Amino acid sequence: METSYFSHVRAAANSFLSQYEPLTLVLAPLLAVVTARLIQCLVDVVNEKGVKAAVLGFLIGSAKLVPAVKRYIDAEKQKVVDKLQSGSKSKRDGWITELPRTGLGEGVIEKMKEEKRNDVVWQGKCSGTVYIGGSESEGHFTLINEACSMFAHTNPLHMDVFQSVARFEGEVVAMTATLLGSKEKASGGQICGNMTSGGTESILLAVKSSRDYMKAKRGITRPEMIIPESAHSAYDKAAQYFNIKLVRVPVNKEFQADVKGIRRRINKNTILIVGSSPGFPHGIIDPIEELGELASSFGICFHVDLCLGGFVLPFARKLGYPIPPFDFSVEGVTSISVDVHKYGLAPKGTSVVLYRNHDIRKHQFVAVTEWSGGLYVSPTIAGSRPGSLIAGAWAAMVSLGQEGYLNNTREIMEVSKKLQKGIKDIPEFFIIGRPDMTIVAFGSDVIDIFEVNDILSSKGWHLNALQRPNSIHICVTLQHVLVIDDFLSDLKESVQTVKRNPGPVNGGLAPIYGAAGKMPDRGMVQELLVNFMDSSC
Repeated sequence: METSYFSHVRAAANSFLSQYEPLTLVLAPLLAVVTARLIQCLVDVVNEKGVKAAVLGFLIGSAKLVPAVKRYIDAEKQKVVDKLQSGSKSKRDGWITELPRTGLGEGVIEKMKEEKRNDVVWQGKCSGTVYIGGSESEGHFTLINEACSMFAHTNPLHMDVFQSVARFEGEVVAMTATLLGSKEKASGGQICGNMTSGGTESILLAVKSSRDYMKAKRGITRPEMIIPESAHSAYDKAAQYFNIKLVRVPVNKEFQADVKGIRRRINKNTILIVGSSPGFPHGIIDPIEELGELASSFGICFHVDLCLGGFVLPFARKLGYPIPPFDFSVEGVTSISVDVHKYGLAPKGTSVVLYRNHDIRKHQFVAVTEWSGGLYVSPTIAGSRPGSLIAGAWAAMVSLGQEGYLNNTREIMEVSKKLQKGIKDIPEFFIIGRPDMTIVAFGSDVIDIFEVNDILSSKGWHLNALQRPNSIHICVTLQHVLVIDDFLSDLKESVQTVKRNPGPVNGGLAPIYGAAGKMPDRGMVQELLVNFMDSSC
């Protein structure tokens, strides 16, 4: 009976298909697969970029297929790139492009001094950038320079040879961990970590470790991480480098990470959520406790970016400032990044990445067993690392001690409060959110803030331009302690200059920043940035 039924079905199917050409029967399934794949790609693009951005990208991409349109767009992009470079190509004239036939010997030092004199005046004039106070030829500058020089030949890759540097690194990590709650009972008592080349590498390693840890723990093979839009761009790098889907969530009205918004985006592929203490754009601390509870409830990793706050917030709290919880004392925090080369006053190129336990950190390491060069294991992205910088960081921390950092924090926090008051007294400005630390971001509803920034640049100040909303910020360092009144005076003058003569400043970048902020096709903005970088380095 069953055989008869299947014979009937087969006969009916053959009868139905006999009306089609054999080629059609072969191609139809292939076309169906291709169509399904295209639909899946379209859905992925919409999910990643949103409907508006996806449609704009498609329309502009289609327009570029017309040769004349593509040439026009490319020409306009090149104009913007040339504007951004501000003549940097001509500055390359005379650059050395091959080894000199006869070396300069010790005369090279004079050559370097000559080149250094071409640098712009940075003392007290830059947002962030240089965090050590005073002159570069005395005090703390001299101390860390001597420490670096003493260990310039060392490499912690050879820890059996340079045991002093290996110890320095371990002690820098341990001292930093203690500042960030490793001695607290809630930390679990297993805090561990390594030194890296900077905040970006620390974040990259934390993301990579979280990805691999969650793969081992949960079997997640299509990882996603969720970040507030105020989170550092290093997470974008990590997403690209490690093939992780990046989910960006708008901040709330206080410009903090939106916990409810992040919760809505968590799914079975989520490996990591992120918070900052404080965030780079506006200097505002995210709700770390709430994010920690969220991470714990879903069993996922939670990274806290303390690159700016790691050597300020612990001391600001001791000084009585209302600093919310931000470190390993918060349940759910699985990793932290903290820069020693910022407010730790160490030489540039020193940061620390910390983990709640060794089970997570083990996924940071790369071990190779099949190399003909022998067995190999490396803790960070770099193999060879400069022992000089590790020594410089150790010297900075041990020379300053808790009292040194406490005094420094007192100074910069007081200057930050003075800066906030000075900006509030200028009616054309508003401060973004409620800054928790030493970064103050401000914008304007009545004048072009980027034009103000251009005027400040002409006076020698170097601030950071921000977007969403259009604004600028200054990151207060010890360099600003003696010049904050000068800055506020120049800021007031710049406002009046823009009010008297509104419009782009000759040679200024306000039109470019303004246009980039309004440009709906973010892919084109991305292309501009890539073209600029490609022609600049």
